[in-house]
This record gives sequence, C-alpha cells and structure tokens, in this order.
Amino acid sequence: MTEASWRTAGPGDVAALRDLERAANLVGLAHVFPADRFPFPDDDVLARWALVLDDPEVVVEVVDGDDGLLAFAAYDDDNLRHLAVHPHAWGTGLARAGVARAVAHGARRLWVLDANHRARRLYERLGWSATGVEQECPWVPHPTELEYAFVGSRA
Repeated sequence: MTEASWRTAGPGDVAALRDLERAANLVGLAHVFPADRFPFPDDDVLARWALVLDDPEVVVEVVDGDDGLLAFAAYDDDNLRHLAVHPHAWGTGLARAGVARAVAHGARRLWVLDANHRARRLYERLGWSATGVEQECPWVPHPTELEYAFVGSRA
C-alpha cells in the first residue's frame, strides 16, 4: 500500500467510525462476540464515538476509502484508545501506521482483549508488552482485557 493519507476526524465521522468498528469486530472478534448471541451495540458505540470526538484530549485520525473509512486510530498523550482497520485492508500496514502515530504522540499504554490474538501479535511485534494488569471489558459478555505498555522497538 502506498503512504496512507490520515486526517483528523470530526463530528461528521461518528457513523463512519461506528461502521468501521462494526466491520472489524464482526470479522476479527467473532470468536469473542458471536453476532448471533451478542449483536453489535450500534447505538452505544455511536454514542461512545460522539463522546470521544468531543474530548479535547483525544486525537482521532482516520483513513478514507472508496466505501467508507479504512482505518482509525484514537489516542491521547498517554494511551492508544482505539485502533481498527477494515478487514479488506488488513495486511496493508494501516494498523502499524496507526500505532506509530499514537506512539509519536506519546501513547505508551493500551488495553487489548486477551482473546484478540491478531492485535496482540501486532502490538508485540511493534514493541509493546503485557504488564500483567487485567480488567473486565465493559461490553457483554465482558471478556478479559490486558494492559500493554510500550517498551520500545524490537526491530
């Protein structure tokens, strides 16, 4: 993939952020949140994105595609809060670029689902390590989330 063009998201992107999160979760986290048992919480995720975009401490950057967003990275001075890439764009380097943007901004912590093996492998390749701290995910069925800390490049 050529260099992606990232832009700052605005209030008009709320639905597109939700849609991308849904698309990524329905594929990447189907083993954690089976859609037949746990329908994607569209309204709650939409409301959460409105709050995130309204938070002056959070930067939300996106990459546009022909049919909607291809990627997003949301971060503040300490945390990578949200990262997703549309399944059609997996393997293109967008996730790596989103993480790099957050790290360049100062993000040194993140939370990832214990069962999100794809994301955990990515973070570990990029110099993140589990801290041993766990918490319950707020979304039903409340799987375990692991805290990761950036410890530096392993390249």
